[in-house]
Amino acid sequence: MSDNNVIIFDTTLRDGEQALQASLTAREKLQIAFALERLGVDIIEAGFPVSSPGDFESVQQIAREIKNSRIAGLARAIDKDIDAAGEALKVAEAFRIHTFIATSTIHVENKLKKGFDDVVEMAVRSVKRARNYTDDVEFSCEDAGRTPIDHLCRMVEQTIKAGATTINIPDTVGYTLPSEFGGIIETLYNRVPNIDKAVISVHCHDDLGLSVANSISAVQAGARQIECTINGIGERAGNCSLEEVVMILNTRHDQLGLTTNVNPKEIHRTSQLVANICNMPVQSNKAIVGSNAFSHSSGIHQDGVLKSQNTYEIMTPETVGLSTNKLNLTSRSGRHVIKHRLEELGFEEKDYDLDKLYERFLTLADKKGQVFDYDLEALVFFTNLDSEDTFFSLESLSVQSGTENSATATVELRCGDKLVKEAAIGNGPVNSICGCISRITGYDLEIKDFKVASTSEGTDALGQVNIMATCRNQENAKVFHGMGLATDIIRSSARALVNLANDIHRSEKVAQLRDVGNGG
Repeated sequence: MSDNNVIIFDTTLRDGEQALQASLTAREKLQIAFALERLGVDIIEAGFPVSSPGDFESVQQIAREIKNSRIAGLARAIDKDIDAAGEALKVAEAFRIHTFIATSTIHVENKLKKGFDDVVEMAVRSVKRARNYTDDVEFSCEDAGRTPIDHLCRMVEQTIKAGATTINIPDTVGYTLPSEFGGIIETLYNRVPNIDKAVISVHCHDDLGLSVANSISAVQAGARQIECTINGIGERAGNCSLEEVVMILNTRHDQLGLTTNVNPKEIHRTSQLVANICNMPVQSNKAIVGSNAFSHSSGIHQDGVLKSQNTYEIMTPETVGLSTNKLNLTSRSGRHVIKHRLEELGFEEKDYDLDKLYERFLTLADKKGQVFDYDLEALVFFTNLDSEDTFFSLESLSVQSGTENSATATVELRCGDKLVKEAAIGNGPVNSICGCISRITGYDLEIKDFKVASTSEGTDALGQVNIMATCRNQENAKVFHGMGLATDIIRSSARALVNLANDIHRSEKVAQLRDVGNGG
């Protein structure tokens, strides 16, 4: 690897996922992992294997399926964590164990309640144990940004000596300034004698909005790995945004002279996929991937762009995978045309079921008249969603609602091999549909959050509904997430509730299998 190449370490599935309102399913995590692989991410941190049986299985599945990106698993500096990571990842040809311990005085004294010598000893022991599983071991000095520099230099030197091949310097709480953080990296290069034996990585949080600036400052000082997430999702204010650091390195190569292995044309699609699956819409003015990122409202700006695009655009929409040409497809378009256009959009045959997708395409084309690229992308995602191992499926829906306070809904669901129909009255269409689905499934649903968004344009746009809900007759208070897509918001809401019911059903099956496995 060139000295000018920056390794992109994506932690969307670990640091990003742990900040979501509802946990992702194993299938959703795998779908994101495939997108990250296609994006060209070097390292995918798939999860924290010891944290739960579900996370262990998900990391193992991703390690088994992903071939072109290296998979990493997180582990505290504890034997059982490292062993769990090693066991989950060993199905891969090559993998990384990422172990960590806090090094700042604040954390060492108040959280760990140990002396710094003890912390160094724990770190060294954990790195050596991880080396029993793999020769690719990353060690992180948690809260490095607030760690006394003498302590930090000592920890880095000792963990490299123990066998760590990557040393991560996190700004865990987003506290440092770019000049300060870059200075920490520079000091490590000047003072740690064996620093050349490891890649220096950075993991910056965005509490003060400085995560990207700090990461760029670090690579200017010699760091050669940036840890980041799609759309900057993560704990609190989030992590360093992958799309921003990649496009900074790409656009300002003249100044920085650094490259990545990321394919920028996959950025927009990956961003949209993560936003949909994680139920975290991208703000419109978000750099690179926001809906306004390439929009021009000012007359002066519009005039300038028409005369020369680079007057107000430092990169083109096409650079990050946005097509400026909208493809008009109609109900007369055949399967081969749809397949061809999806290939142009970057989808492979394995990404979708053409027959099921085409059936939905025809339904949509009849309603809208024309179908565009963004419609096709949405159809791929939601066709995949409905193709999961589903127990409940929506067969028919009828809703009556007016200016009065109540609405009546009749819902028919296929429940395995049976068809079940129920009616319910509620204080609105969605509430009455929810009542029907609760009666049919036996799940006492309590909606916690309800969001509606348009995924396309015009009055006949596809409406996406995201619902967060709990099941009141379950012992735990887990929050489940359901999504639905249709030109009719009521039907979209019903699909989201059915999707949510399937999520609950899958979680119950997993719990039952686990109980059987434990002899319960």
